[in-house]
Amino acid sequence: MTGRLVRLAEASRPKVSFTFDGAVLTGLEGDSVLTAILMSRDALRQAEFGPEQRSGFCLMGACQDCWIWQSDGARLRACSTVLQAGMRLQSAAPDKWPVRDDAP
Repeated sequence: MTGRLVRLAEASRPKVSFTFDGAVLTGLEGDSVLTAILMSRDALRQAEFGPEQRSGFCLMGACQDCWIWQSDGARLRACSTVLQAGMRLQSAAPDKWPVRDDAP
């Protein structure tokens, strides 16, 4: 599987495994979540209001284009979150979203 991004340098950093939409992927230590996903995939998620696929836009945490979800329902910005080993991520909101701290 080839992705949207091609790594040209710093390929000797340690590998980090994580899951995205149930598939086990790997990135490199220090990668952003967005970089790690786009190394293996063409897109990050489906657009909310049309058939387009989204892959990040501003790449600095100012827009809403790279929001994805952790398996516990918490959202994160893929462009500004550092990849951690064992992350379980998904492109679509979980069934019980939004997560509320005051929910019974």
